[in-house]
Amino acid sequence: MAHTFAEDQYGKKVDHCLTDTFLKFGGGLIVGTVFSVVLFKRRSWPIIIGSGFGIGVAYNNCERALNSSK
Repeated sequence: MAHTFAEDQYGKKVDHCLTDTFLKFGGGLIVGTVFSVVLFKRRSWPIIIGSGFGIGVAYNNCERALNSSK
């Protein structure tokens, strides 16, 4: 039987959180850029808002994952 240590489980959760954060930030950045170019005459605020939403969603997911009992 392979025993997994608590540190290994925590490390996997943190790795998943970092990956999720990069993906959500990138997705928000891309969506914000598209909206900026197509609808808002190349303003920078849609890019900032999209990136912020991506990081916020990733933070919420990470908080849930790290605070779960499993």
